[in-house]
Amino acid sequence: MAKEDYYQLLGVARNASDDEIKKSFRRLAMKYHPDRNQDNPEAEEQFKKIKEANDILSDPKKRAAYDQFGHAGVDPSMGGGGHGGAQFSDIFGDVFGDIFGGGGSRGRAGPQRGSDLRYNLEITLEEAVAGTEVKIPIPTLVSCKPCDGSGATKGSKVTTCATCQGHGAVRMQQGFFSVQQTCPTCRGAGKQIKDPCRSCHGQGRTQETKTLSVKIPAGVDTGDRIRLAGEGEAGEAGAVAGDLYVQVNVKDHPIFTRDGAHLYCEVPISFPTAAIGGEVEVPTLSGKVALKIPQETQTGRLFRLTGKGVKPVRGGAVGDLLCRVRLETPVHLSKEQIDLIRQLEESLTGGGSKHSPQAHGWLDGVKQFFDKIGL
Repeated sequence: MAKEDYYQLLGVARNASDDEIKKSFRRLAMKYHPDRNQDNPEAEEQFKKIKEANDILSDPKKRAAYDQFGHAGVDPSMGGGGHGGAQFSDIFGDVFGDIFGGGGSRGRAGPQRGSDLRYNLEITLEEAVAGTEVKIPIPTLVSCKPCDGSGATKGSKVTTCATCQGHGAVRMQQGFFSVQQTCPTCRGAGKQIKDPCRSCHGQGRTQETKTLSVKIPAGVDTGDRIRLAGEGEAGEAGAVAGDLYVQVNVKDHPIFTRDGAHLYCEVPISFPTAAIGGEVEVPTLSGKVALKIPQETQTGRLFRLTGKGVKPVRGGAVGDLLCRVRLETPVHLSKEQIDLIRQLEESLTGGGSKHSPQAHGWLDGVKQFFDKIGL
């Protein structure tokens, strides 16, 4: 079963500060502590999970490894540092739905397929919408070049394991039961190396950081994953390499907020523009456009610019840009400006509810409420 995301377990954002992580852990620890939930085994299990999450995220080095490689970067059972034996193909699928091709069973004899890796990639909203190509460094295990991944010095012989006769597994009889297990001599390889390669010490793999060029298709969003077949760790003794999964995270934008194919933004407008109408310039990802503001526009009104959103990566129509106007109250007024506003207020007040129907409707409702309760 796939392990839960540490940030989600603690209920914090991926860019949460150390203090935010600490506060969230303390709150959850109080809630799920076994001493307070003695008859609730589920609470105890949850307490263990949040403690594990806090242990990783409160350590700067472990958190950096987790952010870069996920659980494979910090879990010893998965190899640590992103180089273990865990297979991620049951967790991650690429943006095109291709989640197949990941690795055979670990219980089989013979050289094992290389581990899958994960890389967390942050891109801007503009890059996500238009698509881009990025270069990423991947520290991984690659096939040893001097021995071509065999683990043996060139020219030397690789012999069949005498213990398992090349099967990679041995069968043991225990009473009525027959148990098969990985050969302890060759560790499942089925072969023995008499003269190990000096570069990889017989492992067939060496540590290396490789730089990959990754094409990010237009329309990707946070949570999308791109699979690069064969770009994971090299397999044992020349076995097939694992895959690399690039997990996309789109950075927050200072102007736009994305919701699927649609974009949202807030547009401040002045009181005169809201009252008598006008035009304001609105930014889009393809350039500036003029947004017409009709007379008597109220703050919070939503305007739709069709086709100015995002074309989803999986197909479908281009979304829209929805602009919510916010009335900006003028500040740093001069005495003359204050006098003019007071004159305008007096003029508007003289018109009764004609100029401010919402305010008068609200005041009538308040009066009825007070009358009802006898105030």
